[in-house]
Amino acid sequence: MDTPIFDGLKKYVEEGNISFHTPGHKGKNTLIDWGQYIPRIDLTEVEGLDNLQDPDGIILESQKLASDTFKSKATFYSVNGTTGSIYIALGAITNPGDKVLIQRNSHKSVYNGIILNRLIPRYIYPNYNKKNKIVTGINPHDVETILKRDKDIKAVVITYPSYYGVCSPVKSIAEIVHRYNRILLVDEAHGSHLMFSEKLPISSIEAGADIVVQSTHKTLPSFTQTSMIHVVSDRVDIEKLKSMLNLYQTTSPSYMFMASLDIVRAYMEREGVDKLREHIENLNEIVKDLKEIDRVSIFTGDEEDCTIEDFDMTKVLINIKGIRGTTLEKILRNKYHIQLEMSDYYYGLLLTTLMNTKGDLDLFKKAIEEIVSLESYEDMRQIDFGMIEPVVELPIGEAFYREKQVVELEKAIGKISADYIIPYPPGIPIVIPGEVITYEIYKEVLNLSQNGVEIIGPLDYNRGKIRLVK
Repeated sequence: MDTPIFDGLKKYVEEGNISFHTPGHKGKNTLIDWGQYIPRIDLTEVEGLDNLQDPDGIILESQKLASDTFKSKATFYSVNGTTGSIYIALGAITNPGDKVLIQRNSHKSVYNGIILNRLIPRYIYPNYNKKNKIVTGINPHDVETILKRDKDIKAVVITYPSYYGVCSPVKSIAEIVHRYNRILLVDEAHGSHLMFSEKLPISSIEAGADIVVQSTHKTLPSFTQTSMIHVVSDRVDIEKLKSMLNLYQTTSPSYMFMASLDIVRAYMEREGVDKLREHIENLNEIVKDLKEIDRVSIFTGDEEDCTIEDFDMTKVLINIKGIRGTTLEKILRNKYHIQLEMSDYYYGLLLTTLMNTKGDLDLFKKAIEEIVSLESYEDMRQIDFGMIEPVVELPIGEAFYREKQVVELEKAIGKISADYIIPYPPGIPIVIPGEVITYEIYKEVLNLSQNGVEIIGPLDYNRGKIRLVK
């Protein structure tokens, strides 16, 4: 029997890799014995099991309990991931044709949500910390400047915390957004755990956001694709939100996913809090030890940077002098069976959760000590990831739906892109659909690719081709 996906999964499991990547459960069957129930609880909307499209029984009860736990006005389950949650939330707080102010380095789901909901994006750029070669946060003053200038902006969308753990001054941003009578949507995909420890940054739910979406599966131990939408203020029309839930979510939601959300909420009300406290103590110890290793630096957000209000320490961002982050990730996986969340030119990122043990962290430290002693210095060019202001020729939605053509990159200069071009780092799009590929952008893309920077988005980029609006 040919089963390439299942065979690949089995192979990965048999390798016994230590997980410093999503999902947050880290492959550990500890909350309940799922083996007793799967696949028997893979059910549909039969009598007694309620209906996610219009809950009035056990699903409604579970969502109300989640609302109490996360201190929201109302909480809704999403089984299409936070990607689906973003589509839903954007649709709930806007109407087609509205302007929204978003971070230029927003997750691709925000851009796709703009296309689907036929919105007009305006951009705010995060700070680029040249010293550490990392994108940090949003300056509240910049938010106010834009809102004061453009009275047509309906909502503001920020990411908090960032993929790297950076937390912008969300309280100040919320105050400014509300002062100008706008709505604040926070993509808190990487922050569902923040609510459960005073030693972590404040959750945007408590910091004044109007609507918050969380990837519960990323930083808490629920299944991949499970997410929550938290309505926090009266600025959000809950009935409209329910309509958007039914528009963007599957009519065959997984009861295993919903049960996973239910169980995680209950777990975090009890022993999960103690487990998180223990994990934070272990992290403090391991980060201190890592900082003492020659060639190793750990970014912890303690910089003179007004855009960093706080830092989520469960994201461990490690740099080894003379070793690219991408090289470090490969060495850790191939030699030590340790899988990172991601890597870029300079850093490797450990996405840790309360399900990671002290033993996991100790093995990582031991691996880093060996790598530092054994690996020679790579030839690394110092790259400054400056930001290029876009030339917008078409609205993103119009460009997305236009007929397209594939051309070689050098022939695309002066033409309108139908693709995203996103370098990692720093994760800020150089181009999105509808923007012109200028000569400056062409040279920047060549420079980045020649220095081993990963480029996300363009069709068949490895062969130097890209899609244009025809």
